Amino acid sequence: MPDLYYDPYDYEIDAAPHPTWRRMRDEAPLYRNERYDFWALSRFQDVLDASIDHETYSSARGTVLEIIRSPQRAHLQSMIFMDPPEHDRLRGLVSRAFSPRRIAGLEPEVRKIVCHYLDAQVGSGGFDFVADFGAKVPMMVISSMLGIPEGDRDQIRQWMDQLLHREPGETHPEAHLTEIGAKTFSYFAGYVAERRKAPRDDMMTDLLQAELETSSGEKRRLTDKELLAFLMLLAGAGNETVARLLGFAGATFAEYPEQRANVVARSALIPNAIEELLRYEAPSPVQARTVMRDVHWYGTTVARDSVILLLTGSAGRDERQYPDPDRFDVERSNVRHLSFGYGTHFCLGAALARLEGRVALEEVFARFPEWEVDWDRVERVHTSTVRGYAKLPILF
Repeated sequence: MPDLYYDPYDYEIDAAPHPTWRRMRDEAPLYRNERYDFWALSRFQDVLDASIDHETYSSARGTVLEIIRSPQRAHLQSMIFMDPPEHDRLRGLVSRAFSPRRIAGLEPEVRKIVCHYLDAQVGSGGFDFVADFGAKVPMMVISSMLGIPEGDRDQIRQWMDQLLHREPGETHPEAHLTEIGAKTFSYFAGYVAERRKAPRDDMMTDLLQAELETSSGEKRRLTDKELLAFLMLLAGAGNETVARLLGFAGATFAEYPEQRANVVARSALIPNAIEELLRYEAPSPVQARTVMRDVHWYGTTVARDSVILLLTGSAGRDERQYPDPDRFDVERSNVRHLSFGYGTHFCLGAALARLEGRVALEEVFARFPEWEVDWDRVERVHTSTVRGYAKLPILF
């Protein structure tokens, strides 16, 4: 058997990581990568415990391996790169834009967007489940929430895809991404300035008008840097993760036609099927943290200031947590997964992602109860943080 090796930049491993993650859980639950100087935890309970302990496993230096290593990290303004109490104050403010009332009110618009893309494919004999559908829906939904003009939305999606892309072994992509990042920031800066002048009934106006209480008890509004960081977070994380979730849905239901037939016959299973998909194939399987004190795992000391990866994707297949974890089962009971994170950094947009996933599957199954994947033409995305399909041609 070859030596156990894992790194998030390896295309071959990323295409089929589960055998490697299984070996890590069994042979090296605390794994060490000398090449990129990180540790990794792969078992469910270990990932859960570290996710909860934000004082020991900090997000303040970044949550992506290459960002933690970057000299530019001092300029980070996003709340996912903060720890409490700063994180909690900012999250408390922006979470108002994701209130249950506002998310529930989005369903008609989400369904309209989903139907728009699917209706165009009826009778076509096949289409790209990701490029023609799954990758377009989440950006259109987020842009609709923000009030971004329809004509600009696809360009923003393309910019965000380029910002996340990594070539093999590319751990310091700052130079390559400078131009794209500048274009994206410039667009959003102009958008924020325009909305300040002309408020509307949308999430952006809510964020502009909301007040944040500081540690001294004073109140202030978000700065432009904070607003831009949040917009970039929404456009990146909110778009990419849902796009990958929908891609995994297209692929997994093709691989398990009996599970697909079950859901087509019983649409009430769709919400549970979404949770099982998130467990089975986590769209964002790697979360990086900085260790703030010496810690001990499995007889080994992980020193302060080390980088540790929390493998949520591996946790979802841990046989210590799930019976028969490599089996996709839409009727699996009590599906508890870590694909939205846990604790302080639990995904702010989880309810929105679940809404998009549910509506998308309802409308897909209503039009296309059966399909096959043209596996010879499939293409994957290549990042160190999310995994899934860039192209997934299907035939029906």
